Amino acid sequence: MPKNRTRSITSRLILWLTGLIVAFWLIAAGLGVAVMKDEFGEFFNGSLQETAERLVPLVLDDLQRREGPPSPRHFQSEAEDLGEEYLVYQVRDAAGKILIRSHDAPMEPFDVPLKRGFFENDSFHFYTASSADGMTFVQVADAMDNRNEAVTEGSMALFLPVLVLIPVSILLIFLIVRRALVPVDDLREAIEEKDGGNLAPVPSSMLPRELRPIASSVNRLLSRLQAAFDAEREFTANSAHELRTPIAGALAQTQMLIAELEGPRKRRAQQIRISLTNLSHTTEKLLQLARAEAGIGAGTVTVDLARVLELVVTDFQRSDPDARRLQLSRAPGALLEGHYSEDAFAIVLRNLIENALLHGNRDEPVHISLETGGVVRIVNGAAVLPPDELAAVRKRFGRGATTSPGSGLGLSIAERLLQQMNAGFDVRSPATGRLGGFEVVMRFGDAG
Repeated sequence: MPKNRTRSITSRLILWLTGLIVAFWLIAAGLGVAVMKDEFGEFFNGSLQETAERLVPLVLDDLQRREGPPSPRHFQSEAEDLGEEYLVYQVRDAAGKILIRSHDAPMEPFDVPLKRGFFENDSFHFYTASSADGMTFVQVADAMDNRNEAVTEGSMALFLPVLVLIPVSILLIFLIVRRALVPVDDLREAIEEKDGGNLAPVPSSMLPRELRPIASSVNRLLSRLQAAFDAEREFTANSAHELRTPIAGALAQTQMLIAELEGPRKRRAQQIRISLTNLSHTTEKLLQLARAEAGIGAGTVTVDLARVLELVVTDFQRSDPDARRLQLSRAPGALLEGHYSEDAFAIVLRNLIENALLHGNRDEPVHISLETGGVVRIVNGAAVLPPDELAAVRKRFGRGATTSPGSGLGLSIAERLLQQMNAGFDVRSPATGRLGGFEVVMRFGDAG
């Protein structure tokens, strides 16, 4: 099935308004041509009649002064080249014989009756005038081609402006419509800016009356979303406090129990401690996931994420002996500044670095590099993952073929937060420029 093609309001208005204007112009021009044809007919007929009636006394006077036997002749002027005549005439007697004719008039009598009035054939339009005694007739004719040429030229004068009217109309309508739709574009841009980190009301005081109900509805929806997010964040904060405290207490009691027990009971207590530690880790990841779903990734102020990167790496190196494998490098002039959330970026780094340390080869370093253009890479040694397993580890609770402990949420949390920060996220295996390894690439487009 063909895909539905959506058109903008601007293109539709330009198309329809231009079509209507052209249609109205053509209708008006057609009516003008019809009126003009009638007016031209009256004008030409009047000229024929007036010319014939003025010629009658001149012709009679000329015939009275003529000497000799009557013979057909025509008036001549002193100029040799008289040019083409617009009107031609013949003077005929009652028997139909030509007495006088104009120099462009045919030698044969006009094929019209000797009767006063208008006549026409395929080539000429005639008017016949007669003397008072009815013995002499003056017949004046103009060619149909002349009338048709006049109507055609007049019609072209009306229809040719349409060729200029169409592009000019499109341009003017485009400018008018674009100016009229500026409030719609402003409202669209204001709505597009809204996300989990920006739920401020859409300004509606300057909008036209037709758009204010839309802005009001959007603002009511934003207020409900803000209330829902606030409730979710409050629940997350309370849950963090309520869950961490009893788990920490249980771990402390287990440590004391391990110190007091011996033999098989001590080993069982140690298994309980491992389970509680895993539960604490899973709870922490679930709380991070809840915070990510609540939309903490967006920021409204400019921050320096390079400083956060250095602090997180330093904190790992101080608290975890295994983190001595971390190697941080920064390209000269590389910056990582923009409207981001420092807290969200720290959560992203902690999850990705934890994964690299936990699942990477223990005898290979973990390279963390900050490159120009806002690119951060984390590379650890590992066997090459097949494409299906590489796709599986990006899914929530996806772990792949590994025996290392974990919840399978680290990459999901990182990807979710990076989406809110408008940052690119990609995982690769093998790593760039290597035969093996696992690489995570983050691209912060507006970092500068």
